[in-house]
Amino acid sequence: MTVVAPDVVWSDAPLLPPHDPFYATPPGIDLLAPGAVVRSRPVEVALFGVVRQRISAWQLLYRTCDLDGVPEVAVTTVLLPWGSSARSRPLVSFQCAIDAVAPQCFPSYALRRGAQTIGSIAPLELPIIAMALAQGWAVSVPDHEGIGGRFGAAREPGYRALDGIRAAQQFTEVGTAVALWGYSGGGLATAWAAELAADYAPELNIVGAAMGSPVGDPAAAFVRLNGGWFAGFPAAFVAGLRQAYPELGAMLDDRLDARYRDLLREAEQRSTFALLLRFARRDIGAHLPAGMGELLAEPVLRRILADIEPGTRAPAAPLLVVQGVHDEVIAVADIDAHVRRYQQAGATVRYLRVRRGAHLPLEFLIVPAVLDWLSDRFAGLPAPTGTCTVASVARSPRALRTHFAFLRLAVRMLVGQPISGPREDP
Repeated sequence: MTVVAPDVVWSDAPLLPPHDPFYATPPGIDLLAPGAVVRSRPVEVALFGVVRQRISAWQLLYRTCDLDGVPEVAVTTVLLPWGSSARSRPLVSFQCAIDAVAPQCFPSYALRRGAQTIGSIAPLELPIIAMALAQGWAVSVPDHEGIGGRFGAAREPGYRALDGIRAAQQFTEVGTAVALWGYSGGGLATAWAAELAADYAPELNIVGAAMGSPVGDPAAAFVRLNGGWFAGFPAAFVAGLRQAYPELGAMLDDRLDARYRDLLREAEQRSTFALLLRFARRDIGAHLPAGMGELLAEPVLRRILADIEPGTRAPAAPLLVVQGVHDEVIAVADIDAHVRRYQQAGATVRYLRVRRGAHLPLEFLIVPAVLDWLSDRFAGLPAPTGTCTVASVARSPRALRTHFAFLRLAVRMLVGQPISGPREDP
């Protein structure tokens, strides 16, 4: 393992990214290669910021770029099984469902001991990440929204994930074979990484990408969720996009009333679940002079919505896509269309449509299927293809065994026992 001296002091209460000097962009970032490590530090990971986890962890600040290719920095949290050697091992890039703009939701903050994690999604996903570690794999968890939390922007989540993999490989010497994994907003980031990998990072040996409920059509989701119980997601979407696309911010300032502009500033500070509570049943159209139709007819917004739609190019790596048929957040029709675009472009896709399971529970229910699929890709087995609609992905004896292993692992995490991989050869 490459030894890099930490340049920060350990703290029981980590600073939020905007106030933490570790995240600062150094001069000359444009002179570095994509994925080059700028600085590193060891960190302690904790369950909900409280229960210290015996997982080996470092954070890397590395060079990447935004949607227009402008150099910038991002952070990934690199995890290894406790007490493991530095031998080469598979690497999984796990894209969390950040689904917010606020910095307390970034995985690099929310996974740390002492972090204030209420309302953030990343801590809920830590047991899933631990299941990957229990396979003996290394895991990179990038802040795929970047330092500014640009939720929903095109392409750049993929650049950040891919450069995070490069940084992890440079730092730890792991990742001879690489896989991508993400759900919901993390699934969308995974889709971008899979689509961009062949052109942007052709040297990476990406053997597969597993994406659960990967949004599919952000524009359709924006319209459908607006005014409903999940209207916080469209609010976070607008808050993130106006940072990524300055022309959108200017247009919204001209169209939205003062009340919703104030709410968007609130959205930039609220965690994911706090957003859902604050914006439940709120219709952005009620804050526009001519309603939602006026906003959707704006050429600026139409261009941006076209830019952020995934599925326009075929990933070179095999794909596993899993979607709930009755998902209350992401419409199955949007994912059906997303998969068709991939298939028509020539991608290798296995698509599982699941009849049982609401949006959040399904992320946990599909863990056995994803682990099996990723294990087969790391083993070099041929990837299956085709679409299959099933009643459940959690009922088979094999899936039940994995769920019991998941529960045992969760108990180990609650009491702070080591999260280690299978026994390694000396």
